[in-house]
Amino acid sequence: MDIQKIRQDFPLLQEGGGKKPVLYFDNACQSLRPLAVIEAVERYYREQSACSGRSMHHLGEAVSHAVEEARAGMQKFLGAARKEEIIFTRNTTEGINLVANSLAWQPGDVVVLSDKEHNSNLIPWQMLARRRGVEIRVCPSLPDNTFDLEAFQKLLDGRVRLAAFGHTANLDGVSVPAAEIVKIAHRAGALVLLDAAQSAPHRQINVKTLDVDFLALSGHKMLGPSGTGVLYGKYALLEKMEPFLVGGDTVASSTYTTCEFLPPPEKFEAGLQNYAGIIGLAAAARYLQAVGFNAIQKQEEEINTFLTRELSSIPGLKLIGPADPRLRGGIFTFYIEGVDSHRIALMLDQMANIQTRSGQHCVHSWFNARGLRGSVRASAYFYNTLAEAETLAASLTKIRKVV
Repeated sequence: MDIQKIRQDFPLLQEGGGKKPVLYFDNACQSLRPLAVIEAVERYYREQSACSGRSMHHLGEAVSHAVEEARAGMQKFLGAARKEEIIFTRNTTEGINLVANSLAWQPGDVVVLSDKEHNSNLIPWQMLARRRGVEIRVCPSLPDNTFDLEAFQKLLDGRVRLAAFGHTANLDGVSVPAAEIVKIAHRAGALVLLDAAQSAPHRQINVKTLDVDFLALSGHKMLGPSGTGVLYGKYALLEKMEPFLVGGDTVASSTYTTCEFLPPPEKFEAGLQNYAGIIGLAAAARYLQAVGFNAIQKQEEEINTFLTRELSSIPGLKLIGPADPRLRGGIFTFYIEGVDSHRIALMLDQMANIQTRSGQHCVHSWFNARGLRGSVRASAYFYNTLAEAETLAASLTKIRKVV
């Protein structure tokens, strides 16, 4: 992988107008976008700018074709059996909410979560517990923040309807053993949903091989436009589910008192969609496939290994997650005892134009359970370089001396 050539595809990484490029280490929040994605979005607005599936004119037909091409592209990206299993959403949050509000729940049904779930995979189930009498069980992690399969097995019984886990935690970059989880859950008669917002940008996923029932991802973390995402679901399950959002484009016909819903995926894609975003998301998936996930993981691991080695000796610095950087992907999350995490992030920005994330990273439950106010998260992607990591390490060393 030629990193310098790849970096030329990302305008924000280029110098210009007397302004230095950013050192972008906030990729777990949102990735940068390459020219291929920017141009795909712009091309829709410049050359098509019509509705899909509604208008018979040639512009409408062109958009309809582009959207279905994008659906087929995301089917290939995830290894789904058929393109009708790909539902376009605004983000992972909407995908999870769709499942939570479309499955037929009974009072006493149980949902199992981990103790590190993003609010997107926690709050929808809390609302379901309030409204439908569903019970939530939390599976604790091992002391090093890795997944505890034994604890998970102990939580399973005949009442567990669904296990919903972040495939990779945005807190610390640790991935769950998804294939083992699916097998164990299915033996117990439970479905499995994976929040792949943090895994889809960084690793090859094959939903057929995993045999996972549902998987949600966001475009904005994988080079795609904001406000785009995908929910994958096994077609047999999608057929039985009631649509969450309804209205235009979800029905084949209606009367004043009845309606006939379209089959999946259309019955879950209510209203006019973000066609430019969908086309841009497909372009992002193609870009990632061209780079190659082996090369992506190798670059992230090299950077995280360097940061782990260089920063472990900083006085008072506490790493969140396992010590082995290979278990944390491109994420290095830490806090310095007695120092506000927002202060550290602001100083990195002001001193060296380094972008990181500070706070509780939408995992408030984990921090609150441990009495921690927050942390700083440096998250690398394949376009980050070892030189940038060196600047980050040197800047943090200077900051520690000051504070």
